Amino acid sequence: MSDIIPITGRVKFQLTIDPSVWIFDERKIDLTTYFDEERVEIDEIEQYSKAVAEHFSKEIKEGAEIPKPASKTKKRYEKEKLLNGTFGIKMKPFIQNAEPEEGAEKVMISTSEGVHSFSIEEAGELIMAFSKEGKPLREDGPVHILFEDGSNRDHPIKHVRKITLS
Repeated sequence: MSDIIPITGRVKFQLTIDPSVWIFDERKIDLTTYFDEERVEIDEIEQYSKAVAEHFSKEIKEGAEIPKPASKTKKRYEKEKLLNGTFGIKMKPFIQNAEPEEGAEKVMISTSEGVHSFSIEEAGELIMAFSKEGKPLREDGPVHILFEDGSNRDHPIKHVRKITLS
C-alpha cells in the first residue's frame, strides 16, 4: 500500500500528498476534541494582523520584552501530544493548491471499495484523519475521510487511493 495520494483530474497542478509529514503541519486538527468542542470560524490573516498590531503597540508603549525560555514541562507535554495524538487535516488547502480548472464541480475520492463523490465545497470541509493514538493509519489508510460534523467518525471512508476533480 502506498502512503502517497495523488490529486488529479481537472486541476491546473496535479499533486501528490504525503500524510506521513502532516504531523508537523500547523493546520492539523486534534480529533480527540474537535467534534466535541464549539467552533467559531476565524479569518487567520485577520487574526494574525491583529496580534501583530497589538504586539507592536505594546512594544511602543512598554519597550521590547526579553522572551522567557519555554518551560521543559510544556515542551514535554507538546512532544507527548504529538506522539500519542489523533490528528487530521482539512482537505480544502490541498484542493486550492491543485487549482481546480474552470468547470470542475466534483471531487471523487477513490478507495479500494469504490468511489465517493462530493461537490468541491463539500470536499473542502472534509477532514483527512492521518494518525490515531500517535500511529499512522497503515492498515486501512493512509487517510480516513471524516465529515465536518463528525457524523461518520465511527465509520469513516477508509482505504483512500486517489482524489480526482471532475
